[in-house]
Amino acid sequence: MTASDVDLELPAGSRDPAKARRAAVDPARPGEKCRAPAARWAPAIDRNKCEGKSDCVDVCPYSVFELGTLSDVEFDALTTLGRLKARRHERRTSRTPRAEACRACGLCVVACPEDAISLVLRP
Repeated sequence: MTASDVDLELPAGSRDPAKARRAAVDPARPGEKCRAPAARWAPAIDRNKCEGKSDCVDVCPYSVFELGTLSDVEFDALTTLGRLKARRHERRTSRTPRAEACRACGLCVVACPEDAISLVLRP
């Protein structure tokens, strides 16, 4: 499958369609290729890994993600290495305020350069 073959699979809405097409052809892409019912899956973010680089925001066609800042409680819960990384990246992190809109594309998972996102099936 090529990036141009994916145009039909991806709903409109990604902030960076070219980045989304590249993520869509990644063989490690999990999920149901945007075909799952909304709210069946949820993205889980590993705060120790997330550096708030916005790749998830750029590729998500359902606007599930936004960038934010770690709260003091979240920062204190990080590992020592996680705190060092967070300080280096101004405590930026990805947030999922619209997680119920997730359709299990898996684009965020393969686009994240830190491997900080996984998809979790909700009960």
